[in-house]
Amino acid sequence: MEAGGVADSLLSGACVLFTLAMYSTGLSDLRQMRMTRSVDSVQFLPFLTTDINNLSWMSYGALKGDGTLIFVNATGAVLQTLYILVYLHYCPRKAKIIQTRSTQRLSFPLTIATLLTSASWTLYGFRLGDPYIMVPNLPGILTSFIRLWLFWKYSQEQDRNYPLLQT
Repeated sequence: MEAGGVADSLLSGACVLFTLAMYSTGLSDLRQMRMTRSVDSVQFLPFLTTDINNLSWMSYGALKGDGTLIFVNATGAVLQTLYILVYLHYCPRKAKIIQTRSTQRLSFPLTIATLLTSASWTLYGFRLGDPYIMVPNLPGILTSFIRLWLFWKYSQEQDRNYPLLQT
C-alpha cells in the first residue's frame, strides 16, 4: 500500500472514530433524561440539527459512493433519532428558557468531540480535494472554539469543573 493510501485510511478511520465518539456523547444526556424523567438540563436543538445533518451527509455519501460517509452518518441518524424520541417522551408541554451566564447547559464532552470530528472531516475533505466535505465542517471548528471560550469565561457548576480551562 502506498503512503497516500495509508494516510487516507488512517484519516478515514480517525473521522469515523471521532464522529462516533461525538454521537455517543448524547448517551449521557439520554441517561440523564431517563434518570430524572425530565429534559431540564438537556438541549433539544443539537439533536435535531445533527439528525438533519446526518441524513443530508448520508445522502451525499450515497450519491458519491463513499462508504465512510454512509456508515458514520447512518449510525449518527439512528442515534440522534433515538435521542429525539427520548427527549420528546420526557419533554413537558411548556418549556421555559432561562438565560444565564452559565455553561451549565453546554456539554464539554460534545464540544471537544465536535472539535475533533470537524477537524478530522475538514482534513479528510482537504485530502480528497472535496470542498463539499471540507467547507461544511469549518463552522464546527469555529463554534467549538467559541464554546471552549465560554467554558473558560463563565463558571460551571461544582460537579462540572474543568480546571484546565480556568485560570
